[in-house]
Amino acid sequence: MNETKIVTLEKPKLKNPICIVGLPGIGNIGRIAIGYAVQQLKAKKFAELYSPYFFPFVMIHDDSIHTLRNEFYYFKDKKRDIIFIIGDCQSYDPKGHHEVAGKILEFLKSYGCKDVITIGGFGTGKVNDHPSVYGAATDKDMIELFKKNGVNFDVSGKITTIVGASGLIAGLSGLYGMKSVCLLGETSGYPIITDPNAAEAVLGVLTKALNLKLDLKKLDEKVKSMHDFIKKLEVLQQQATEQMTAGKKKDDLKYIG
Repeated sequence: MNETKIVTLEKPKLKNPICIVGLPGIGNIGRIAIGYAVQQLKAKKFAELYSPYFFPFVMIHDDSIHTLRNEFYYFKDKKRDIIFIIGDCQSYDPKGHHEVAGKILEFLKSYGCKDVITIGGFGTGKVNDHPSVYGAATDKDMIELFKKNGVNFDVSGKITTIVGASGLIAGLSGLYGMKSVCLLGETSGYPIITDPNAAEAVLGVLTKALNLKLDLKKLDEKVKSMHDFIKKLEVLQQQATEQMTAGKKKDDLKYIG
C-alpha cells in the first residue's frame, strides 16, 4: 500500500451528518470520549482507514493480528445523523498527517457532512479534578453553540498551536466546504496516562450541545477496559519512534493534540 486508503464496509444514507473525531493524543481524551460514545450509542462501523504513514508494526491482541487503523461509525439520530471517527494512532510523519486529514475530509464530504468537531487535549503539566474544555473554531456559529455549553474560547496566550489530527482536520475543513470546532480537554499531559476526567468534561459538553443521550456513569469502566490496550500501543509507538529517529537530533517540541 503506497497511499492512505479508506475501505468502505457499508454505504449508509445519512441525514445532514455532523462528524466527531476522537483520535489518540494527549491524555487520549478524544479516543476515550468518542470510543465511549460509540459504545453507548451502539454506533455501527461502516469504513476503515489504513495508511503507510501509520507506524510499521501490527499488534498481537487477543491472540490475533491487529493492524493499525482509523474507524468510521455512524449513528442515526432524530435531527441529524452523526459520524464518529476513532482509531489506534495518528501519522508519525508531517506529510502523512496532511494526507490522512485530506482523505478523511474528502470521505466526509462525499456523505454531505458540513460540520466537524475534533477532540484533543490541552496539556497543562498539572492534575485538575475539574478540568475545563477549551475551544477554537473556524465559524462564529460553532463558537456560539459551544460557548453557551461551557467551552472557553478565550485561548489567546494559552494555546498557540494544535499539532496533529485534531488541529489539522479542523483547520483544513474549510477547503472542503465544512465548518469546524476543536474541543480541547484540560489535562496534565503526562505520557501514557489516560485522563477520564477530561474525557468526561468533553462528553458533558457534547451531550448538552448535541442532545446526546449518554450515561457517563460507566465511563470509568470503559477507561479501565481500554487502558491496557492503549498503554501497550503507546509503548510500541514510542519504541518505534525511537528506532526511526535513532542517530537524529530530537527537538524538544511541546505541543497540543
